[in-house]
Amino acid sequence: MTEELMLSGCRRNNAAAQEALYNRFSPRMLGVCYRFAKNREDAEDMLQEGFIKVFTQIHQYRNEGALEGWIRRIVVHTCINILKKNKKFSDSVDITHANKIHVREEMIPSIMQAKQVVECIRALPLGYKTVLNLYAIEGYSHKEIAFLLDIEESTSRSQYTRAKAMLEEILVKKKIIQQSTRKSNFWRAVSPG
Repeated sequence: MTEELMLSGCRRNNAAAQEALYNRFSPRMLGVCYRFAKNREDAEDMLQEGFIKVFTQIHQYRNEGALEGWIRRIVVHTCINILKKNKKFSDSVDITHANKIHVREEMIPSIMQAKQVVECIRALPLGYKTVLNLYAIEGYSHKEIAFLLDIEESTSRSQYTRAKAMLEEILVKKKIIQQSTRKSNFWRAVSPG
């Protein structure tokens, strides 16, 4: 089914069109949710809530920009809203996004190590993960993050700085990166997509 057919069907609440849209975009959106969630079940719950919002707001999509980007924004905002209901973001925030982290082979030579990096990111405190995810992976500014999380812009900046430092410490401790790689090369090797 083409994107146009899916959209027109979804706007008429056609179940087949909704299923087609969900099947096309849910795997990537689950990855987005998983970065914010503590476990797969929470990520799946976030995904379901996100798609409910997508289907109820589909009439607001104006074919400006990619449909996937529009869906992604809704899903990210849904994840943030769920996290805000359950946790305050003063000293701690959350990230984990494997499919958007590009790793240079000379820095992290194997798929196994890339998975280890993702798991290390998942080990960060909720606040750190969230700010790192929103800033480094999703491309939000600190001002936008502050607005989304109801925190000060300076808190977002400090969360990001602390998240990077803590992640580097974890990666060195687990021997995923070398001490000499740490400050100078790691953040050039792992960059947003």
